[in-house]
Amino acid sequence: MSKLRYDWDDVSEDQPMPGICRRLIRGEKAMLSRVVLVAGTIVPAHSHENEQFAVLLSGRMLFTLGEEEEEVELFPGQVLHLPSNLKHSAIAAEDSVVLDVFSPPSDKTGIDR
Repeated sequence: MSKLRYDWDDVSEDQPMPGICRRLIRGEKAMLSRVVLVAGTIVPAHSHENEQFAVLLSGRMLFTLGEEEEEVELFPGQVLHLPSNLKHSAIAAEDSVVLDVFSPPSDKTGIDR
């Protein structure tokens, strides 16, 4: 049986790009990613096969979505749904913490460079 309980402090941290620290928990059909972004950090435009839900825990994030480049501002307690293959980018308007849920899990996310 795989591990059933996790403590974020015990999950190894990586830095996939400057201004970002991340901790990942992978399951069989979904993956959690706790991402800490320094204010001003830019996540370049990308898309991925995974469906993604971004839950803003603290701070403020600005997202640009789709080919029409719709702008969405996310505040703590709000959730942004990113369907599979939707082009998106983000800017941390403040120091921010995001909990991302991806399905299916993968070896990389859009912030891996």
